[in-house]
Amino acid sequence: MQIMILAGIGWHIVGAACAASFYAPIEKVKKWSWETTWAIAGFFSWILLPIGMSLILLPHFFAFYAGQATHVLLMTVLFGAMWGVGNVSYGLTMRYLGMSLGIGVAIGVTLVVGTLVPPLMHGQAAVLFSTQGGRLTLAGIAIALVGIAVVSYAGHQKEQQLGRGVEEFNVMLGLALAVMCGIFSSGFSFGLDAATPLRAAALSVGVNPLYARLPSYVLIMGGGAVVNMGYCFIRLAFKKSLSLRADLGQPRPVLAKNSALAAAGGIMWYLQFFFYAWGEANIPARVGYVNWMLHMSIYVLCGGLVGLALGEWKGVGSRPVRLLWAGIIIIIAAANLVGLGTAAAG
Repeated sequence: MQIMILAGIGWHIVGAACAASFYAPIEKVKKWSWETTWAIAGFFSWILLPIGMSLILLPHFFAFYAGQATHVLLMTVLFGAMWGVGNVSYGLTMRYLGMSLGIGVAIGVTLVVGTLVPPLMHGQAAVLFSTQGGRLTLAGIAIALVGIAVVSYAGHQKEQQLGRGVEEFNVMLGLALAVMCGIFSSGFSFGLDAATPLRAAALSVGVNPLYARLPSYVLIMGGGAVVNMGYCFIRLAFKKSLSLRADLGQPRPVLAKNSALAAAGGIMWYLQFFFYAWGEANIPARVGYVNWMLHMSIYVLCGGLVGLALGEWKGVGSRPVRLLWAGIIIIIAAANLVGLGTAAAG
């Protein structure tokens, strides 16, 4: 059991590393609007890959979904759309708080809401508060939030030292948007919870447990795709400074390079939840709520490490870097504590 839990945490690390790295190729796209880049990356991550994987896994793709309860399908799609709204508000959070503080607050809220609400809705509060495993998990969540706060503050110090201040910095508005972003982004966690019957159905038709979660992504990511794609295409259609025709009218070498970079970012984004499914498959179902906490906290951890690897901290004083490492160590300690709680509960 303990080896399986360690394997689960390991796969969550792989998935979180993909999540922390997915924007690296996207930011190298040139001569395209962000909306066009995001839509093409999203086509791969939210539509092509989820549907393609399910077509491979499911013996009868359309019959599988047609055989599910309507309310399960509807709730899963709606929670996916809720998560999509969180994605759209993400950019506004960065606008008023800056990248590091915005990410820290948004992910902190997403971690707490997405981890605690599903078990509470299922009447598992007693498991969280009255068992040793539950108390260890709650302590891990609290410590992870401290680590996220430390990493976010270190990033804020880095931005200030590198002269990347936020022109429209507004603490109250930024915090309100970050909290809203965090709550709506946790819709992915709610979608996973609502799609539990789909996972069971996938197992019943012979899908390997490592891949049983993947058919749920067709609906969750589909709901998010409607919101995100709609947002991108509305802006491209009505904002005068943006033009899809101009973006796609670039020379062929530019189109090929940009398309490849956007596709690479989208594929890496999808891989975070591909490996999330592997991590979840190794965590005991009775404490499945810890999966979201592990994913979100390790995402922040990997984001810091990726930033160091890409040289984003060059020219920054030693204090922010020490703070970054302190936050990373705190998050690692939190993940280990949650692992102990999971082992105790399992």
